[in-house]
Amino acid sequence: MLYGLVLIPLIGAATTLLIPDNRRRPLVLPLCGALHLGLTIGVLMDSPPLSHAGWIYLDPIGKLILLIASLLFMVCAVYSVGYLGYRQERPNRILCMCLLICLSAMTLASLAHHLGLLWVAIETTTLTMAPLIYFNQNARSIEATWKYMLICSVGIALALLGLYFLAYSTMIAGGEPTLLLEPLLAKARQLSPAWLNAAFVFLLVGFGTKMGLAPLHTWKPDAYGEAPGLVGALLAGGLVNCAFLGIMRIYQICMASGHPLFFQQAVVTMGLVSMAFAAVFVVRQADFKRMLAYSSVEHVGILAIALGLGKGALFGALLHMINNGLTKGVLFLSSGNIHRSYGSKSCDVVKGALRRLPWSGGLFLAGFIAITGSPPFAPFISEFTIVNSAFGEGHYLIGTAFLLFLAVIFIGMASTVLPMVMGDEPPELAPTDYRDGLLTVAPPFLLMGIILMLGLWLPAPFRRLLHDAAQLLEVQP
Repeated sequence: MLYGLVLIPLIGAATTLLIPDNRRRPLVLPLCGALHLGLTIGVLMDSPPLSHAGWIYLDPIGKLILLIASLLFMVCAVYSVGYLGYRQERPNRILCMCLLICLSAMTLASLAHHLGLLWVAIETTTLTMAPLIYFNQNARSIEATWKYMLICSVGIALALLGLYFLAYSTMIAGGEPTLLLEPLLAKARQLSPAWLNAAFVFLLVGFGTKMGLAPLHTWKPDAYGEAPGLVGALLAGGLVNCAFLGIMRIYQICMASGHPLFFQQAVVTMGLVSMAFAAVFVVRQADFKRMLAYSSVEHVGILAIALGLGKGALFGALLHMINNGLTKGVLFLSSGNIHRSYGSKSCDVVKGALRRLPWSGGLFLAGFIAITGSPPFAPFISEFTIVNSAFGEGHYLIGTAFLLFLAVIFIGMASTVLPMVMGDEPPELAPTDYRDGLLTVAPPFLLMGIILMLGLWLPAPFRRLLHDAAQLLEVQP
């Protein structure tokens, strides 16, 4: 079943190459997405055992990554049918193929218990996302693609060097060199502290670049700003989580080594720096898709802070990872509709979205309220859990800075979003052929419903999965 999760999208990708019709080809995406989501639910209910060589296993952390990747892809796949119906002037064979290969790579990342295999999966997502960012094929999109490729490739190369250091630390300890997670956790106390710290630094920088932690985030505003909305949703809700998974794996090893303080302090520092960068650049942002990119920088900072705090904040980190992915899906899909209707991403042009596009404008407004941590939506619960843990463990300075940055970012985003959705349309604005339809509105609406539900009620199986994953992160030798 686990191998089937990886193979189904690859078979779908091969199928898209054989379909000549630009209109029928996107139908492969929701078909593969539905099969993948159904199989995902099956393996979540009855997890297969560790593979014979120990390379493949679906633990509670991997289950969360797989669940959000599969659900988000399914929603984006349905949306893509409606979206690509408006983009018939643009061939979509490469888009459909790369989306499915990316799903396969994200699935493999969630299953990998060999850190080398995890690296290969994350590098595959880097390569497959590049053509998707370039989909609009203009000067700004090719600039964004090259910036994304160069920066993320350097980052992932540094992560590879970190893996070499990690394997070498096992040799220094007198054992066989390995990158399998279980042996690394079992022998973590015997690993060379110096080489383990070196590995951690390179892995944090490498996966932090892919995740978009400041000051390694410079590819994000361009890539998120120029990519289609469905690609932005997968970047912010799927690929970010895969990179965060890489950081969580090294977190497990550092915790098991008995010397996690250096790791925790570094991660918290990068998280606070990310929130500070977001607070500065989100204020008076003239491009609403770039604003969402800086919002993503803020939320990966929140994830890093929660991971560094440990203990009770780990539950909040895992819940926030899910909440951020779902909410970013709402924001990017609805922002794509608004961009298509207005023909612009500039906040000087986009006014009165609630009048022009009542559904998309309303969803964008609701997504803004949710992503800024306002009740009754799910991000409020996860952010409150993290803040409560910070103050409860005596980290008053971190908790205070956290709340201050949240307040500044809320004000900055509100100054951009509210004029966009409220008021009247500019009289000089030319009409376009885009209208809200079922396929472009129902997917973000479904995500918004899930976000509201998780803010009011966490189903018992989901809560148990979060607790199991948090306990896995607190691993001790």
